[in-house]
Amino acid sequence: MSKRDDRARCPRSGLIGCALPGGGGEGVVLGLILDRNAWIWEGSNTILRAEHDAHNAGGIGVPDLETWSENPQKCAYTCAYLRLLATIGGPCKPCDHNGTTLPEGSPPPPPDYPQSDNFTPYNNRAEFELADLLYRRTQMPATQINELLQIWAATLPANGDPPLADKQELYDTIDSTVLGDVPWQSFGVSYNLNGETEDGLGEPAPWKRAEYDVWFRDPRLVLQEQLKNPDFAQEMDYSPKQVFDHNGKRCYTDLMSGNWAWRQADIIAENPDNHGAVFCPIILGSDKTTVSVATGQNEYYPLYMSNGLVHNNVRCAHRNAVSLIGFLAIPKTDREHCHSTEFRDFRQRLFHGSIQRILKSLWPGMETPEIVHFGDGHYHHVIYGIGPYIADYPEQVLLACIVQGWCPRCTARWDNLDGGGGRRSHEHTLALSEVFSHKALWEEYGIVDDIMPFTYGFPHADIHEVIAPDLLHQIIKGTFKDHLVSWVEAYIKQIHRFKQWTGDDSKALMKVYLAAISGHVPRQMVRALSSFMEFCYLVRRLVINEDVLEQIDQAVADFHCERSIFQHVGVRLNGFSLPRQHSLPHYRYLIQEFGAPNGLCSSITESKHIKAVKEPWRRSSRFQALGQMLITNQRLDKLSAARVDFRTRGMLSEPPHDLSDDNNNDNEDDDDDNNDDDDDDDGDMISDHEQVPKIPHNVPGLAQHLNIPQLPDLIRSFLFAQYNPNRADLDQPPPDDFPFFDGSIHSFPSAIATFFAPSDCSGVAGMYRERIRATPTWRKGPGRYDCIFVKQDTEAPGFRGLHAACVLLFFSFRYETILYPCALVTWFSAIGQEPCPDTGMWTVEPDLNVDGERIMEVIHIDCILRAAHLIGMAGEEHIPHYIGHTDSLDAFRAFM
Repeated sequence: MSKRDDRARCPRSGLIGCALPGGGGEGVVLGLILDRNAWIWEGSNTILRAEHDAHNAGGIGVPDLETWSENPQKCAYTCAYLRLLATIGGPCKPCDHNGTTLPEGSPPPPPDYPQSDNFTPYNNRAEFELADLLYRRTQMPATQINELLQIWAATLPANGDPPLADKQELYDTIDSTVLGDVPWQSFGVSYNLNGETEDGLGEPAPWKRAEYDVWFRDPRLVLQEQLKNPDFAQEMDYSPKQVFDHNGKRCYTDLMSGNWAWRQADIIAENPDNHGAVFCPIILGSDKTTVSVATGQNEYYPLYMSNGLVHNNVRCAHRNAVSLIGFLAIPKTDREHCHSTEFRDFRQRLFHGSIQRILKSLWPGMETPEIVHFGDGHYHHVIYGIGPYIADYPEQVLLACIVQGWCPRCTARWDNLDGGGGRRSHEHTLALSEVFSHKALWEEYGIVDDIMPFTYGFPHADIHEVIAPDLLHQIIKGTFKDHLVSWVEAYIKQIHRFKQWTGDDSKALMKVYLAAISGHVPRQMVRALSSFMEFCYLVRRLVINEDVLEQIDQAVADFHCERSIFQHVGVRLNGFSLPRQHSLPHYRYLIQEFGAPNGLCSSITESKHIKAVKEPWRRSSRFQALGQMLITNQRLDKLSAARVDFRTRGMLSEPPHDLSDDNNNDNEDDDDDNNDDDDDDDGDMISDHEQVPKIPHNVPGLAQHLNIPQLPDLIRSFLFAQYNPNRADLDQPPPDDFPFFDGSIHSFPSAIATFFAPSDCSGVAGMYRERIRATPTWRKGPGRYDCIFVKQDTEAPGFRGLHAACVLLFFSFRYETILYPCALVTWFSAIGQEPCPDTGMWTVEPDLNVDGERIMEVIHIDCILRAAHLIGMAGEEHIPHYIGHTDSLDAFRAFM
């Protein structure tokens, strides 16, 4: 059999890798069929070389089954094949540290690791784990560190010492770590007076006399630290790629799957000296953040950087793929000058000039390839480029040097943003500046004259092209919270007072808002919200194909049509020329350019604020805190780099005996862990380790305890179904003929579901984790019994293939040596054959028997997909205040 025909069958899904012809000399088609439930082998240099060899030999090969099974990597999306631009101008060819190209198939050079038990600068593992625990995980104050170590020393023999003597030894040991050491630098910026004085005062304004310090770390060194991180080696793209589904339709996932990366690589390849290099986009993000409202000047302006090669789920999962590279200066002035043209221009020049200065070390590598060590052990020639910039709308205005209210991407007028316009660019701005006056540029084109963005002058960079879509501030906080919720509240004249809105609050409200307003506002208003939320869930998917792009366009068109109701009822008389809502029609193009938007959302930088700014500030003395914050960040980076290094060398594969807790179980009150790193399969359910106390362990006693006398019969019916899976209900024998069970039974308060959710910003491998609870008391209050989706028909789309149920009990038992993890549930059935035409949501009602009691059943927990959120339907009635959230499943007769 030829290599072309030697196709590998996925060991889980049974799908077979397809061999498809390559697209000319510029790309290679990988013969892989990927499926949500499949293991795949993808992303390493080895497979790229093997595929390229097969292509040169006249066929496209795929790894054999043994290779496939030995190199599994989870895939969260569906994909039929990949088309890769095999680096710039040719195949991906590693080199040695001197830049000499290695022969095809050469292994990486052996790592220059110390001995396997060398924890330098720590004496041993216990000392490292203690340092990491005290400094990073618990963030213990210095005085408490000293007290703890003194108490520890007092418990030891006279000649014994704790791993660390005091807080100073802890800090000195961390500081002496070489790994991850990129020192902080600074430069000063001041206003160029040129003999200028303030009219009538005899001296310049205070803001002109001040000098502004900008602190930064060399972005080139930070980027190299990211690229050589072994954690990212198998979750990184070494070239632009095009992903297609089983129908041959394009899919957009990570940054390198978009058209922008492919186009940039083509431009760079015009220079023959760049052939064979890896194009590495640089993702930037900035946003002011306030660490304390109550105590004076507590604003900081962090600048972040990530490399565009890592996959979106890595960037979203807080795995050090986003690094703090600077703190920009924040000029201050009094009310007299804060709105002056001079101060505004200086503030913008300070911003753009500072970023240009910080990125200066990357400039040579944007024109001439550099030799960089990657996490897979190989060296590669790399050429950098300015990639997407993550920013909210006010930051986008500052970045694009435009007037507030205009679009940073297109030339549509501020008073008619949906009227259409051309694309902004540096060339367009310069051409207009040569013709029109300052006033005309401001009023007719929304351009701030005499200031060019920091990208001007960098090779192949244009800020108007690389401003990233922002799901958090444009969509969730902006359009939903600031616009739609406010307009609905204005209509029904009920103002909900929130102390502070956050992204999570907005997302939580989105889950219940349609059901809450349905029946209280016009149906067209409900449809406007429904079409907008449909857009939200579509653009938040991890993988977006061409069919989804059409759905996104349709959702935007429906929203634009239905939102006119707010104008008709007098809530929004001035129309809808709003920059955040105007961004919606741009999303199709931006997805095609940069891949799925969740990998470039400002929620990534917002969450980074906590670790890089807010927590270091709280650990400081609050006096001249910035210097202390810089040191804290540097130490945290060193600890993180050391842990990655020790784990890569196999020194942290098992917990140390003196630090482990073999009896550590999940606490019932633990918060859900939505970014799980475990290698659980799609749709896996794991029962809790901790059993429910004081509950009988025999079936009759448990039935009496729960007041469910039919529980024994339900278990016997479950066992019959397990042994007769293909037998129809009508063929079942009388209950007396069911298998008899009287063994031990164990109850659990919860189970953990791990699954793939297309619209959730997921963790590693695109998997989402949540805990489903069924417990008689929750946080010392009433019981909590979660609802779930149960798999019915895997071929049917969406809810058509699911059942809704409420879990009353998680339990397990053994029957004939087989362990059965189960759930006792009550069912809900869909009302009608289609979802509600206004809300777009399915409605369900409880299943009742002839006596009006809930129908119960025992099911295997493998049937459970994930938790479900059923929202009670009140119609036009108002919900009584005495009904609490724990009463909702009993108080309503229908749910959405």
